[in-house]
Amino acid sequence: MKTKSEGFTLIELLIVTVLITILAAIAIPQLFGTKERSFVAAMRSDLRNLQTAQEAYYVDYLQYSSSTGNLGILYLTSPNVAVKVDSASQSGWGATATHASTPIVCKVAVTRSHAGNPICS
Repeated sequence: MKTKSEGFTLIELLIVTVLITILAAIAIPQLFGTKERSFVAAMRSDLRNLQTAQEAYYVDYLQYSSSTGNLGILYLTSPNVAVKVDSASQSGWGATATHASTPIVCKVAVTRSHAGNPICS
């Protein structure tokens, strides 16, 4: 009488390897898309925080700051996010945010009568 050996056959191992490869091929691009969305969210958040800091600066000086450095401890950026104030006057300001890990750039323009939302592209 033959005894059945325990273990997996070569075909069973190949099928499992193919299934794992297919699942990895689906999951890895999703992971990269998630990371990029988090970078964009950090840039948008920093621009919204800049709006708050600029309004506080305006209350004190009756004009908007032309540099984030003038805002002092009122404004700090997220890690790897660079924010630059492009223009500032008494009537409004504009800024650009970039992240070191993505080519996407977010911009915002604010006037005394209109608070803009960050636009990313």
